[in-house]
Amino acid sequence: MDVLAHALNAIKVAEARGSSEARIKPASKLVREVLLLLQKNGYVGEFEFIDDGKSGEFIVKLIGKINACGVVKPRFAVKLVDFEKYEQRFLPARDVGLLVVSTPKGLVTHLKAKEAKTGGRLVAFVY
Repeated sequence: MDVLAHALNAIKVAEARGSSEARIKPASKLVREVLLLLQKNGYVGEFEFIDDGKSGEFIVKLIGKINACGVVKPRFAVKLVDFEKYEQRFLPARDVGLLVVSTPKGLVTHLKAKEAKTGGRLVAFVY
């Protein structure tokens, strides 16, 4: 079971329906970190964690900015010089969308990874 894949799919489906919020269950630290990145970059609004005594759930406010999102499987290892190749593969155009990368410094966007001059593993994409 891929919790992040289910979470991003729930967001994509809720955006396609025109809903104002998405419910993501089960919750995890990885999903929280990806939601924080999406929020910082203006793709989703506020979100809150609801503790139901089990794994919990997130309620995410949608602002209508996401056209597509998903996980990258398999999680490709990316060197600094290879980001361009994966941008072309997963994003629709130059400077549109972002890739979420797991680096030794934590989860960051591909733009921050380029600035930090570090590689990592691709986790997700959104545009």
